[in-house]
Amino acid sequence: MVTTTIEDLHADVLGCALRRLDGRSLAAASCATAALRALATDPDTWRALCLAEWPSLALPLPPAQQLAALPPQRLFADAHPFPTAAGAGGCGLLPLPVPAGELSLVSAVDVYYRGAPLLSRVVETPASSSWFLASPFRVEAVERKKPAPEAAAAAPFSPAELELSWVVVDPSRGRAVNVSSRRPVAVDRHWYTGETLARFAVVLGGCKFEATVACSDSEGAAGGHVVSEVTLAVEDADGAAVSGEGALRLLAAAMEAPRKGGAREPEEAKRRYLEFVKRKKGRKESKARREALVDLCCSAASAVVVLTCLAAVALR
Repeated sequence: MVTTTIEDLHADVLGCALRRLDGRSLAAASCATAALRALATDPDTWRALCLAEWPSLALPLPPAQQLAALPPQRLFADAHPFPTAAGAGGCGLLPLPVPAGELSLVSAVDVYYRGAPLLSRVVETPASSSWFLASPFRVEAVERKKPAPEAAAAAPFSPAELELSWVVVDPSRGRAVNVSSRRPVAVDRHWYTGETLARFAVVLGGCKFEATVACSDSEGAAGGHVVSEVTLAVEDADGAAVSGEGALRLLAAAMEAPRKGGAREPEEAKRRYLEFVKRKKGRKESKARREALVDLCCSAASAVVVLTCLAAVALR
């Protein structure tokens, strides 16, 4: 009786089969045998996996080509798992990744609807100028003045069913981190424009990275929407915008921190987001109470001064 194993298949057939696996299954297959490990660590296999996960990497743009040149296995290992809560824990202590004048960030942004790519963008952000370091951190993947034509031509969609991947890459170090929850942590309407805002957030180091997909009503299809803006900003626990320098330190720490995979990533992201919102609300209420107490003390001191003056005048 002849026993047939999977390794008896031709290497090309095995390679074709491995390219159909997701990242976790591919990594597990590489631990089975030495032959499978040699095939599973093939850069072309991981590059195909990255292109399938992030269509933005296939865009014919210099930043996308720069990302495609990075080791694909490292890029997938950095950008696919969910960053842990310990990431960026010491944002004020870490040095900047590279000397000033040499730093830039590349954002690979992909919006999906029901698992199918809806919109892809690659944005390069120079991060070495004093203006960037001192200003609030904000990256626009889709600007309001430059709407996304592919999203406008797409079929109607529901903002609550959108998914988002926002991968920030530091090309100088070849490291990356995904700063967006896969699914929205909140969906609401803008009080002024009436747009529907799908918010995707990751809490790192006590600060919130929030990517917002603004969807306006479509005129061509009843009940449909089009993407009008996609932005990323960072906010601290007091609700203040984090500067470019602070965001760089957070990103540098998050890129070095461990990752956390699993099917419960969306629930974990939303739980951390709700905890952040609750903590921010508590800090705001505590600040309001302190300010009210200070005002009361000032009013009491003023009253004492006035009464003292009146008493001095009356006793003359």
